[in-house]
Amino acid sequence: MAENAPTATVESVGENPVEVSLRVNGSRVRMETDPRATLLDTLRDRLALTGTKKGCDRGQCGACTVQVDGRRVLSCLTLAAALDGARVTSIEGLADGDELHPVQQAFIDHDGFQCGFCTPGQIMSAVSLVEEGRTGSDEEIREHMSGNICRCSAYPFIVDAVRSVRGKVG
Repeated sequence: MAENAPTATVESVGENPVEVSLRVNGSRVRMETDPRATLLDTLRDRLALTGTKKGCDRGQCGACTVQVDGRRVLSCLTLAAALDGARVTSIEGLADGDELHPVQQAFIDHDGFQCGFCTPGQIMSAVSLVEEGRTGSDEEIREHMSGNICRCSAYPFIVDAVRSVRGKVG
């Protein structure tokens, strides 16, 4: 969704809905939503942004990581209704047209994914930690990426990818 994209209005869902206005990947979205709806389910089911993955649905795997107002959050543990006025960036919002974000390109260049299921959350966490300047050493990268689980064990390649963009993003 480009910065100049038209405002989207999404239909009401659930009992006792609350109105929420978000800026998702640069586009304003206004909707009524069930106050219990998570940001993850809102992105995937209501806005058709399926890049963010539902892994454990308990905040333990990191597959659902997105940015809210520039900070990484676990979207499965975040209520959409609590984000009125927030800026949300999902994996779909990182690229600039056909030009991938440097972290996305680094994951490709360094084979930082295998099955790809955890990759969106890994990339979103990596973008945040690079922007936070938490890439001083491989140990620091591993520590700050430890909330993201990769069952295929691509960890060494993920660290290589993050290290390669250190100082180039942010």
